[in-house]
Amino acid sequence: MSILVVGAGEIGYHVARRLSLEKKDVTVIDCDAEKVKKVLDNLDVEAIRAGGSSPLALRQAGISDAEMIIAVTNSDEVNLVSCLVAGTQSRSVTSVARVRNPEFIENPDILNSSALKIDLAINPDYEAVCSIVERLQVPGATDVVNFSNGRVKLVGMRVENPDLRDGVKLRDLQARSGIDGFVVAAVYRSGETIIPHGDDRVYLHDFIYAITDDHNIDAMMDFFGQPSQEIKKAMIVGGGTIGLMLARELEKMKILCKILETDEDRCAVIAEQLNKTIVLHHSGELEDIISEENIDTTDIFFAVTDDDEDNVLLALVAKQKGAKKAAALIQNMTYTQLVSSLGIDLVINPNLCAINRILQFIRRGKILSVASFYEKNAEAIEALALETSDIVGKPLKKLKFPRGAIIGAIIRNDILIVPQGDSIIEPQDRVIIFAFSNTIHQVEKLLTVKLEYW
Repeated sequence: MSILVVGAGEIGYHVARRLSLEKKDVTVIDCDAEKVKKVLDNLDVEAIRAGGSSPLALRQAGISDAEMIIAVTNSDEVNLVSCLVAGTQSRSVTSVARVRNPEFIENPDILNSSALKIDLAINPDYEAVCSIVERLQVPGATDVVNFSNGRVKLVGMRVENPDLRDGVKLRDLQARSGIDGFVVAAVYRSGETIIPHGDDRVYLHDFIYAITDDHNIDAMMDFFGQPSQEIKKAMIVGGGTIGLMLARELEKMKILCKILETDEDRCAVIAEQLNKTIVLHHSGELEDIISEENIDTTDIFFAVTDDDEDNVLLALVAKQKGAKKAAALIQNMTYTQLVSSLGIDLVINPNLCAINRILQFIRRGKILSVASFYEKNAEAIEALALETSDIVGKPLKKLKFPRGAIIGAIIRNDILIVPQGDSIIEPQDRVIIFAFSNTIHQVEKLLTVKLEYW
């Protein structure tokens, strides 16, 4: 697959990095010499110093043979023009554009028109809010991925059950918990992600990814020390684009919400666009304001200002003052993992959410859905098992599945099956796979159908 990436900023660089790990043919275009050098020095991809909207640069990068262009510079105009020019050079190219202006997301017909033909418009702020809403479905989880139309979930969580201090083997977890139908697909411990086997153990304070269905989700969360807590009250500090979008979604969920914002004019703007949310203007120290707003009765606190350090501090203060859960918006991807270790319950990075969405779009087709865990260098994939693909009709123990990948669950007729060595995947089963990024191309080969199927 040949892919052009326009823009070597955070999103462009990390999309190119992930695709290069999967042996994709990637060319990056950017007008910044330092960014181009960073790409060439660190990634196994081609890179060209040029403007991404230049027809000459796109031709030089091979747009006529490319299957996809991903335009993710910081300029909406450059991204849209890049895709428009690419469409004039190749009728078959698929176009992905990053658009920061929320008006484009609110009016999708503009980008879907025959004149522009943008196949996927990515707004990092919108993707971040969607990610928050998904996580709120399972309080206690830091990651939530829906499979099988929401009936099956993969959740990431910290193990807080003190009974697991000495560890429990995976093969003994179901008997120990008394819960049928869940699988631990990955364990993150001491900076390392482990694809576990039956003799591996889960310990107190491990971070795990587990798969289960809607019927068992509450019981499983409770077993690992993350009991379900209904969210009734929320507080948001920061009335920017994300704060406003988030408040709208919380209103839809019938959650009582307050927004604290420093700009008085902005308060007036967002108050006009919300129905039940209380909008408060403040001019003092944020920590003092939090103390005055009965934070101890707040179920979840969101710090979504424009300053990463303020957001971390505010989230920590909110937890100290009694908020049950605290979330922080972090724009710098290098801080994301560090902040997660400080005890903040949710860390939201818009660029990471955008990367996940782009990778999901690239995998469409036989891949039904995908979630990327960038800081863990891993992905969770839901795939449809087609009749002549190599994973069908054989016991799992006889599949030549790559090291660093695991079949975490089989879904047949909307029923979750915990896979065993003797389990056999049938045609039209949905298969959930958790895999390290550098094994994805091998997994894709196993999922690919033989030509006679068509």
